[in-house]
Amino acid sequence: MRKNIKLYLWLCYINLFISAFTFGGGYVVVPMIKKYYVMDKKIFSESELVEMATIAQSSPGAIAINLSILASKRTAGFIGVIISCICSIIPPIVILGLVSRWYVAFSSNIYIIAILKGMQACVAALIVDLTIDMYKMILNEKSMLLNLLVPFSFIACTFLKINVILVLLLSCLICLFAIYIQLRKKGESI
Repeated sequence: MRKNIKLYLWLCYINLFISAFTFGGGYVVVPMIKKYYVMDKKIFSESELVEMATIAQSSPGAIAINLSILASKRTAGFIGVIISCICSIIPPIVILGLVSRWYVAFSSNIYIIAILKGMQACVAALIVDLTIDMYKMILNEKSMLLNLLVPFSFIACTFLKINVILVLLLSCLICLFAIYIQLRKKGESI
């Protein structure tokens, strides 16, 4: 029982910490969860984290909260989900409450503006780091299809200005078709 209480306190602390110090969107949470859950505590693997991030992204709601909930569920079951839900929403509620209360003072303060500009650079660096990690995992798969989909998707979104949702749907369909072909070659039924 004592071990469970320590785990619950750690989950409470880590969810409060991650939620309070990750600005810039849901993908910024992934490196933080990787550091604390995968690298420090070794609760699950990096590939499991990528799977959870995929599920969190495709689920309704904020990616950051969804991913925190999935990581906490893997760590402590249903009680972990409750702890994560509560602790993940407390910092944003407090911060938004303070900002809305003193919006005029915050919006014209040069120090706050400088801090927010600095945070933009940190968020960009974290997203680049996450992208590199995800691409390394794709390279480890040694799949020609996946290695071709990455640059084609980038070109389609960046230069051809095709909607990201359409690129994702087309990529999913291509991968499903490739799996179908592989299963047909092996003679397995679908």
